[in-house]
Amino acid sequence: MVTFADLHGSIVEADSISISKRAIVVGAAPEGASDTESAARAVRQMFSSIAPRYDLLNHVLSFNIDRLWWRRTARSFGDILSQPNAQVLDLCCGTGDLTLALWRKSIRTSSAILGADFAHPMLQRAIDKSTGTSLQWVEADALRLPVSNSQFDLVTSAFGFRNLADYDAGLREIVRVLRPGGECGILDFGEPGGFIGRFYRIYFKHVLPAVGSLISGVQGPYRYLPASVERFPSPQEMLARMERAGFVDVSWTPYTFGIAGLFRGRKS
Repeated sequence: MVTFADLHGSIVEADSISISKRAIVVGAAPEGASDTESAARAVRQMFSSIAPRYDLLNHVLSFNIDRLWWRRTARSFGDILSQPNAQVLDLCCGTGDLTLALWRKSIRTSSAILGADFAHPMLQRAIDKSTGTSLQWVEADALRLPVSNSQFDLVTSAFGFRNLADYDAGLREIVRVLRPGGECGILDFGEPGGFIGRFYRIYFKHVLPAVGSLISGVQGPYRYLPASVERFPSPQEMLARMERAGFVDVSWTPYTFGIAGLFRGRKS
């Protein structure tokens, strides 16, 4: 059953909610990309270019709310992280903020946590930040992971899944590497409604790109960001895609009035 959590956290059935009939989106489409391979190359280049200022910009542009999102997501999977010898994969881990939050939540257990990203400069910063931890890292494409089938108890991704060149292929790859009964958590941006939504769209489409480009010295990535969020499937559509990929008990929980939200599912 597809479920949604409202802004107060309660779960409601979504059987009567119609899914938008807009054209089906395959995946991310940065400017100039003509196919999935060129889209992946463009995404890698963009994130490699902003890696030196990525953490600073995340915290400044989100008013430090991003730190709360990492911790809340890690707490959501506390039952798995508390299990002895749990195997965890954080996809599109970037500089490792969610990966580190997961590790802190599991610090009293023997969980093995692996962070994966295909942008080398981002991953190098994650490695530098994780000195003294048990975290492991791999430079890898989320659509072609160098890991065996049914290996992980939990697969997460924070603000990276949206940048995959093929969303359905990404979901199928997550299903492949999860053990039966394993869980998936995808944290990403949303588009809130009402007054908050109007203010958010002005900030996200005009203020954020200008400030991000000024501080980073690179224009393309921060113009791409609002376009990628607008392009990303709605919660209804995303949950339907998760079910088609092989997930059950799928749900979406909004964070901070729906500015971000956590998609969850369990491998059947």
